[in-house]
Amino acid sequence: MMTSAAKQFPAAAIILGAGKGTRMKSKHPKVMHKVASLSMIGHVIKAVTQINADKAVVVVGPNMEMVESEVSPHQTVIQHNQAGTGDAVKAALPLMKDFKQGTVLILFGDTPFIQPETLQSMISLREEGNAVVVLGFEADNPTGYGRLISNAEGKLTAIVEQKDASPEELKVNVCNSGVMAIDAEHLEELLLAIDNNNASGEYYLTDVVKLARDRGLDCAVITTDEDQVMGVNSRANLAHAEKVWQEKRRRLAMDEGVTLIDPNTVFFAHDTVIGRDVVIGPNVFFGPKVIVADDVEIKAFSHLEGATVGMAAQIGPYARLRPGAELQEAAFVGNFVEVKNTVMGKGAKASHLTYLGDSEIGAGSNIGAGTITCNYDGFNKAKTILGENVFIGSNSALVAPVTIEKDAMVSAGSVITKDVSAESMAFARSPQKEKEGMATKFRELAKKKKEAAKAAQKKD
Repeated sequence: MMTSAAKQFPAAAIILGAGKGTRMKSKHPKVMHKVASLSMIGHVIKAVTQINADKAVVVVGPNMEMVESEVSPHQTVIQHNQAGTGDAVKAALPLMKDFKQGTVLILFGDTPFIQPETLQSMISLREEGNAVVVLGFEADNPTGYGRLISNAEGKLTAIVEQKDASPEELKVNVCNSGVMAIDAEHLEELLLAIDNNNASGEYYLTDVVKLARDRGLDCAVITTDEDQVMGVNSRANLAHAEKVWQEKRRRLAMDEGVTLIDPNTVFFAHDTVIGRDVVIGPNVFFGPKVIVADDVEIKAFSHLEGATVGMAAQIGPYARLRPGAELQEAAFVGNFVEVKNTVMGKGAKASHLTYLGDSEIGAGSNIGAGTITCNYDGFNKAKTILGENVFIGSNSALVAPVTIEKDAMVSAGSVITKDVSAESMAFARSPQKEKEGMATKFRELAKKKKEAAKAAQKKD
């Protein structure tokens, strides 16, 4: 949704992703749950990548190989004790030894909407001479949030939790998101100074503001909208986050020249690319890695994932494009057609009830209803190749590997197991037989069986 932000100053990121997500009631780490078909921590990594950060370190919990794989090739470190946010950031210090000049961003793997522009603004403010910059938000209802207290000069003086806030401080509606930018030069000193002398026995990252101020260092606050720092702690939160993301993406699509017949029923992925003058019907779902060119029509109840759709192509209704599907200009995939790892050439058509897998369909070719490419023999995949202007009759099975050359035709109901030469017509079906009067005899026999069954029931 966002464009890449230009790099101005050295920056690194520590992303906290060790939370178990108990409230999720899931065997998977919390940060692995998805919004817009991308894990929450994947969204955060994406934002960090877009600001061209010099490095990113992800703090994980024990046995979180799934998270380690998701964030690769970025480094990970295990937080064994999980004694608060300060403890989590401390766990990353050994991997930050080589980063002593610039800004270290402290981010959370369960706040997926943080934007690169916001991170860049935090870095710029930090570079103006502030040791710590805290990201705040103006809450509609600040109840429960820590408040960011600033002085007359606009410098951040304290982060005050609600239970500790005075009546005057409770009037402040600038709340703490937890996201910070810290001067790399002071990072280790400030973190090691955090203690756990509190009722919970935990190390709180928020203490760095007081510690920095005690050392005569300036702190600052920058604000963003509340949605951008939305945290996800439950399945209900996850559903709300998906709703928020989709609503923004739908508005963006329409602003950029896309017609959504029923916007609330269209679901985009984090990386969906849609051209202009595209018309999208109700109940269309986009999985990851879909690119749609201009003037395309996608009709209702279609599902696209890992697909490229060329200009003026038509899809659906009830079509499924799986990874590797490529529809070139003006190609047509109709109702109940499934396409996987297949290129459909310019103007090629598969209008209904067809499976095309591991195929090349030449320009102008027409695939009849009920056609399937038999691409899997139980052990290996094989390819079906159709030349230009090939016609495949309905209810045909093309048993790969097979090539049907240009301008050839396949008769309906054929099972094609051998190559078909150009301009030829292939027939591959059993000859039709006819037995006179057999239909009448069949009906009479069926009638007698029914009558016998009824008689047997009456005797019982």
